[in-house]
Amino acid sequence: MTYQIPIRTLIVDDEPLARERIRALLESEVDIEVIGECDNGAAAVERIRSDTPDLVFLDVQMPEGDGFSVIEEIKGGPMPAIIFVTAHDKFALQAFEVHAVDYLLKPFDRERFRTALRRATETIKRRQTDDLSHRLSALLADVKPEARVDRLAIKSAGKVVFLRVDEIDWIEAADNYVSLHAGKESHLHRETMTAMEERLKGGDFLRISRSTIVNINQIKELQPLFHGEYSVILRSGTRLTLSRGYRDKLDTLMGRLPP
Repeated sequence: MTYQIPIRTLIVDDEPLARERIRALLESEVDIEVIGECDNGAAAVERIRSDTPDLVFLDVQMPEGDGFSVIEEIKGGPMPAIIFVTAHDKFALQAFEVHAVDYLLKPFDRERFRTALRRATETIKRRQTDDLSHRLSALLADVKPEARVDRLAIKSAGKVVFLRVDEIDWIEAADNYVSLHAGKESHLHRETMTAMEERLKGGDFLRISRSTIVNINQIKELQPLFHGEYSVILRSGTRLTLSRGYRDKLDTLMGRLPP
């Protein structure tokens, strides 16, 4: 697996041989940086708070606080990805109830270990990409606080894509996401339609239904339908619908359509 930024990893287990086994399995992983080891729960809490690791291999049964008490203690601060490690499968359900990435039952082989590690790295990568997207969006807003938004930072396939607003043809609701259609491409962005409408307010975008926002510069023609609705045909050939509940938008739309 490849990962540009090393995943800072903490190993927590009261058994020296168990810690040694995990460390040995991690040695061949170029994306992993083992930042330390702990042999009890209290030390683990202190180390997690001070060093904020990305990933923790956490034994369930230990002196001075078990794995679950460690999770309880660090709540409210940066939460690493957790892979629980134990010799008893009775803790499996509880492990997932506290949102562990995975659960390794001793003794485990290299293949099972790598499966757990892959799940953890995917989780960490999603977190870091989400955080980067949010920070870049905030940065764009700070750079031009008085101006209309002209670019969006979109998380896409593990990276952040800068999308020019004027490249967007139309926007479609998708639960807590919106799908941004730009030419032959589409990008899924975590934002509600209401928030997106407010973000684009004052620009060339108009909401024509509960689930659709359109770039008026991409409209080719309007065709009346039944019950006060209109078919909105884009230059790409895409057909959208201006619903009856948004009929008041028609006057605005007619006044703003390009000649």
